[in-house]
Order: sequence, then C-alpha cells, then structure tokens
Amino acid sequence: MKNAKKIIALILVCATALLVTAGCAGKANPEPADRLAKIKADGKIIIALEGNWAPWSFHDTETDAVIGFDADVGRAIAEKLGVEAEIVEAPWESLFAGLDSGRYDLVINGVEITEERSEKYSFSVPYGYIRTALIVKADNDEIKTFEDLKGKSTVNSLGSTYMELAESYGATAAGVSTLAETLTQVEQGRVDATLNADVSFYDYMKQQPDAQLKIAALTDEASSVAIPMVASDDYASLRDAVNAAINELLSEGVIAELSVKYFGSDITK
Repeated sequence: MKNAKKIIALILVCATALLVTAGCAGKANPEPADRLAKIKADGKIIIALEGNWAPWSFHDTETDAVIGFDADVGRAIAEKLGVEAEIVEAPWESLFAGLDSGRYDLVINGVEITEERSEKYSFSVPYGYIRTALIVKADNDEIKTFEDLKGKSTVNSLGSTYMELAESYGATAAGVSTLAETLTQVEQGRVDATLNADVSFYDYMKQQPDAQLKIAALTDEASSVAIPMVASDDYASLRDAVNAAINELLSEGVIAELSVKYFGSDITK
C-alpha cells in the first residue's frame, strides 16, 4: 500500500512538472497578436490567388511556376516587407473564406472595391483600374447593352462582382471556375453572355485569335483594383505596410512595368 501511494505521488509530481514546463514553453514563444509581427517572425507572407486567370495569375508553361500580374505584384510587396512570398492557389469562391479564417495574409486576385466588400474588409490603396466587359458570341446582335441582359443567361465565377452585376441587370447567372470555361460556354452558345475584366478578355483573344467572341458593351467608369484585408486592429500595421509598399512600387514604376508586361498597357492610371 505504501509503495502504491509513493507511485501515485510520483506520477502527480511528474504530471505537474510537465504542465509547468509546457506552460513556460508557451509563454516563452507566444504567438504574435499583430499580423505583421507574425509575418516578420515567420519570414513569409501567404498570398492567395486563383492561379488560372491569365494574365492576372497563371502557370508558366516551362517551369509550372505561378506567374502573372497579381503574382508578381505580390512578390514585389513581399520584397518591400523583407519577407518571402508564399503563393497559394484557391478557387475564387474560397479566397475570402481563407482570408477570414486567417489561412491567408492577403488575397491578391484582381479584387475590385465594392460597397458591400468595403463593409467587411479594409482595402489597400488601388494598384490598378479596369472596366467590365460584356462579352457575347460574335454573331449575337440581340445584346448590345447591359440592360439587354434582362431575361438572358450568363456564366461567371461564383460570388464574383461580375456575377452580381449580371444578376442586377436581370440575367440568370450560373457559376464556373475559370475564365476559359465562361468564354467557351458563350462561344458554344450554351449561355448568352459573360462579364469579365476587359484586359482579361483582350489577353484571351491574343491567345485565341480565332475565338468567335466580341465585346458588346463596357462599363462607363473604371473599377479600382486593390487588396482586401481583415478589418481588425491586429491587421492595422499590415495595412499600413502594404499601402506603403504599393505606393513605393507605383512611384518607382514597378507595377506599371508589370502591367505593360502582362496586359500590354498600363492599368495603374
């Protein structure tokens, strides 16, 4: 009986020691509450994008590395912050969920600033400006304006600004994952139209010059493209650092050079 009591006492002492040690270890290496501090401590910033939306982000045919306007802008921002850029690919519909959960530090994916998104996220300063193109089959003479979308069918990325805009004009919008899919469905006559960034359509037509597609209309005003971030105090220093990096890259002409490289024109103006 005495031996049993001694064994139990020894077990309790060891367990207590382990708990104390674990507690001390946890206090010795606390997780930084400030997002920028965490990024600096990790030595990397996690940037999410689609990876299949040329020329914003796509795979190099020779190396399979993710390149494109957004990918390179992300790497340039990371360099300004003094850390490595870890590029993560994800479908459009999951990008914001990953941002909300903290899996990603930034989403750099040609995101347009909208009133609805601004209510939830804190946007960086714009790094580009685009107009939305209404794209139809080359022989389609019924759709000439956005108002003509009423009662028509469109296809776009789920939850995208383009899908929301099409629905606001009375179209029935279906969702797919890539720009190529949307344009293929339009060309095949499976849907009446699709909406996308004008520069993305021009790039697609450079790659597919025989595609039987055309732009029926363009939005009058350009939309601002920026980086959405979590709107909390923990991200305040990260937002300041990202804004400073973008402003420097704009003043140095780096983003303009990347724009010309991938779009053939300067979308920073």
